This record gives sequence, structure tokens and C-alpha cells, in this order.
Amino acid sequence: MTVSSDGAAGPLAGAEDGIRLVRWPEERELLEQLRAEHAPRLLLVWPPSPAPVVDECEEDWVRLPADDADVRARVLALAARSARHRPGPRVGPDGRLRYGGHWIALSPIEHRLAGALAERFGEVVDSEVLVQAAWPTNGTNDGALRVHLTRLRRRLHPLSLDVQNVRGRGYLMEHRDPPRSPRG
Repeated sequence: MTVSSDGAAGPLAGAEDGIRLVRWPEERELLEQLRAEHAPRLLLVWPPSPAPVVDECEEDWVRLPADDADVRARVLALAARSARHRPGPRVGPDGRLRYGGHWIALSPIEHRLAGALAERFGEVVDSEVLVQAAWPTNGTNDGALRVHLTRLRRRLHPLSLDVQNVRGRGYLMEHRDPPRSPRG
């Protein structure tokens, strides 16, 4: 990662970790937007600007000029900390699943499946619980459940969410880290 003398971030810019770099105090509007989205962000602070008050796990700051290794270390620590404290997805009555400041629309069956999985985000949900949630009046077979979960997985992909099969136990919804770009 490179931060130039004007505070601009170089090509890696922490994007591989989902961290947004914000020049403080010049980019206050961007900072407020990222705070509202709960997006992880690293504030780049040039003297003589005072250090910002940070009270959220998704935010940190570094005073510039800073060594590239120091900035990268802050980005990696912030990514790890924000991942531990990331709120789970929310499935609303409007048929949308919201996560990480973004949303997707769901079909009625996807909505019920996602609701059961999001309610126990990061935990295994028994297949029978999912069948009962998706088809409360008449149930279905395992094949139909797998088909709908495959469709749901595709829908969740842009939100960095995944649904994993835990053989013999059920399914779990979890955050999927984006693939890291090669460093070089």
C-alpha cells in the first residue's frame, strides 16, 4: 500500500481488506456516509489536524506521513477487529436482506430461508428448521431445499455472505472474506 505525499492512497488502498481510506478532515462527508453504512475505515490524518475521536470498532486512524508497513498493519488490524464485531445480516419485512451497508431483494422462499439463517448468523441451523421456515404448511424434500439454498447462495454472493452445508447437521450463514489480491 502506498500513501502519497498528498494523502492519496495507492492502488492497493486497503481494498483487499474491505477497508476504506479517508483523508481527515477533508473528507468528512465520506466519513459520515461510511459511518452510516458501518463500513470499516482508516482515517489518514496530516499534521496539524488534531487526532479524531474514535469510538467504533470499524474505525481507526494513522498520522501521516507514515511508513507503508505501519499503514498496512493498521489496515490489517482494523479488518480483523471489524470482522469480529460486524453485525449480522438483517432480513426485513420488505423482502430485503441488508448487510454491510447494502441490500438484496429476496423471493418469498429465499426470504424465509434467509430469515432463519440470519437469526442464527454464524451458527448451524438444522435442515428441518429451514424446511419448516420455508414451507410452514406442507414441508418439502431435501432436494427442493438444496435447490433454493443454491439460489440463495448466488443472491448472497455480492454481499460477501455465504451459506455452507455442514454435513449431517444443517447449514450456516457466514461472512465470506473477499479473495485477496496478489501482492507484488
